[in-house]
Amino acid sequence: MFGIHDLTLFIISGLLLNIMPGPDNLLIMTRSATQGWRAGSAAALGIGTGTMVHVLAAALGLSAVLSTSAAAFTVVKWVGAAYIVYMGIGMLRAKLRGQNDDSEVVTRAAQPLAWRKIYFQGFLTNVLNPKVALFFLAFVPQFISADSSSKPLAFILLGTIFNFNGMLYCHGLALFTAFASARLNIKPLVSLWLSRTMGGLFLALGVRLALSEQH
Repeated sequence: MFGIHDLTLFIISGLLLNIMPGPDNLLIMTRSATQGWRAGSAAALGIGTGTMVHVLAAALGLSAVLSTSAAAFTVVKWVGAAYIVYMGIGMLRAKLRGQNDDSEVVTRAAQPLAWRKIYFQGFLTNVLNPKVALFFLAFVPQFISADSSSKPLAFILLGTIFNFNGMLYCHGLALFTAFASARLNIKPLVSLWLSRTMGGLFLALGVRLALSEQH
């Protein structure tokens, strides 16, 4: 259909690529471990929305601008890196609920973040990463025949399949992380330092994105 071929290989490859560590997976795991699976799922839904933006942009040819224009790539890269670093700083500055500026710690749960904000974190983390746009431009066309009668529709269909499978994995990751966190009975103070550790990883990922180059 629409010139799509090797669909099974596409699905398997997509699942393997989703498993690879990155800011999306880290965000889901952090929110699930500290606020439960619903928070992780909110992040996953935001990531899925961002992925569809990339899919539609690539199908319409907008993402091609990032692959051909060094200026456009640099602008999006720096905005995305700045946002990831901003998120990392926010996690590093996390406090326990009831903790004041004199570091008098009250052992209660870490301050939760609204699901709406978590959703937009997931969305912006994904949509502001130009590497995701370039990935779709490089990966998806390999499974569309050169003589396809409707390449944009084939691209959107494959992108939707990729995103659907990715959402299954992301929600599964949210459930697994929340379940493991509950089983381990992670204390609030441990949860706080887990969030701060993830904040450090986000800082590193932001720097890595900022230093990345267009290929």
